[in-house]
This record gives sequence, C-alpha cells and structure tokens, in this order.
Amino acid sequence: NPSATSRPRFFTCCSIDVRLDNAARSSVPYNPQPRFLNRASLKAEGDIKTDGSGTIAKPWRLCSVQQVEDLKTLVRILPLWSSSIFLSTPVAIHSSLTVLQALNMDRHLGQHLKIPAGSILVIEIVACAIFLTLIDRFLWLTWQNLTRKSPSPLQRIGVGHVLNVLAMAVSALVESKRLKMVHHHDRDQSQPRSSMLALWLVPQLSLVGIGEAFHYPGQVSLYYQEFPASLRSTATAMIALIIGIAFYLGTAIIDFVRRVTSWLPDNINNGRLDNVYWMLTVVGVLNFGYYLACSRSYKYQNVEKQVDADTNYTYG
Repeated sequence: NPSATSRPRFFTCCSIDVRLDNAARSSVPYNPQPRFLNRASLKAEGDIKTDGSGTIAKPWRLCSVQQVEDLKTLVRILPLWSSSIFLSTPVAIHSSLTVLQALNMDRHLGQHLKIPAGSILVIEIVACAIFLTLIDRFLWLTWQNLTRKSPSPLQRIGVGHVLNVLAMAVSALVESKRLKMVHHHDRDQSQPRSSMLALWLVPQLSLVGIGEAFHYPGQVSLYYQEFPASLRSTATAMIALIIGIAFYLGTAIIDFVRRVTSWLPDNINNGRLDNVYWMLTVVGVLNFGYYLACSRSYKYQNVEKQVDADTNYTYG
C-alpha cells in the first residue's frame, strides 16, 4: 500500500475496521476522549517485524484499538466507582459505632432475654434481604407501570446514596436523644448507662440495609454491563474492592477524629458521637453531589435499549 508506506505512523484500526465481527462491534464503541490514549494504537517504525509475517515486534509499545477503547471505558467509569467508596465508608463506620451505642443502651427484651451488642447488626442484614425481595417483586414493577421503563443502574445507586444520608442523620438524632438521657436522667449512677432501649437503633440500621438493597445490586449491574468484555469476569470484584477500601478508610477516619477532637473518648457517654454522625451526614451529602455530577456526564456504552414484546417496556 503506497499510502501506508508514505506515512510513518497511522492508526491500526485502518486495516481492521471492515473486518470487525458482531462481538467486537458490540463490545466497546469508539470514544473520542481522552484522545491522548489513541497514541498507544499508533504504529511506529520498528513496531512490526520486517520478515514479512506482519507480527508485532514490540507488543509492549503497540496496543490494539480494542485495548485502547477498553482503557477509555475504565477511565470514564472510574469517577463513579470512586463515589461508591465514600458511599460505603459511612456504612463501615456506622457498623462499628452502632455496636458501641448498643453496649451503652438497654438491650433487654423482657425479663430474661438480652440481645448481644454485636448481634444488633443482624437487623441491617435482615432489612437488606427483605427489601431486596420487595424491590425486585413489587417496587420495580410499580416503577415500570408508571414510567414504562426499567430503572437504570445509576438510578438505583442514587437512591442508595439518599438512604445512606438519611440513615446517618437518623443515627445522629438517636444518639443526641441517648446522650440527653444519660446526662439528665442517669447521672446519679456510678457508671452512667442510658436506659434508652436498643430498639431505637432499628430505624437507622433498617435504612442502611434498605440503602444497600438499592446501591449494591445497582453497582453490580453497572460494572457488569459497562465493563469491557475482556474484563467482564472481574467486574463484580469491584464491589469487594470498594468494601475493603471503605473499611480501611473508615478506620483511618475514626483514628483521625479521635486524635483531633474529643468526640470519641473511651466512654462514648462522655463524648459527642452525634457529631460524628453529623459529620458522616455532611460527607454523604457532598459525595451525593459528586455522584450526581459524575452520573450526569456519564453515557452508557454497553447498555443497549431494548423493548420487551409483551410489556412494551424500555430496558437499559
């Protein structure tokens, strides 16, 4: 090809664009941004062996167009993924602080049954399990009947953000009430412990569980649908990575709060745990704003709009 020999560099897609099969066409469409990544698919002198075989001499220097587009997809989805870290971090902190609250509350159910403090977190799991069923069987059907569309993964995650903020705010209000009871009604005890029932923790734990029922399946759906086909098997592992980072980050935040404030002393009855929850509420609001900005600028790549023949609902 004379035109090819006259140019030292050209896109590798020039020779393969007419030979893409259906799988390659539906994997990742071409994205113009970020353009600087396109340089990885430019052939330079010496990249191709001169023995006539046409094989790549320096595979670490030359990438296929598909590999470049896969990387672009990861770069575009990374901001959404990072917002999920700060969505899970308050949940991780909340789990530890709720146990501390339960230790300083009345955990009796009747005269003979006392709930272990660590078992109070089961409420969160039960709420998540129940609402996963309700959401799948009832809420989404109602949504589809009203809007004629199936909720998108980003909408599900957004609802999870809102419920997470509400859970932190409710936690702050409950803790404020508990501290008032400790200081005003139980100060005559040698070791003040609120007479407030631990069942007051049920609303905040339920909200956290319901939020998880929204945003975790939404994240799984988003990453599995939007990740490149070559990385589809690792898409669901992004959730586990988020949870791991969130718990480590939560530990660092708690340590920082203990160092710079007096909100979390060894005895939380002498501290201001409610301020910690308000701080998490503010973090959740700011993170939700960041998520909205990311989601508004994000365009689905692999989710194709489909119409169900029976219900005529639009999916994707």
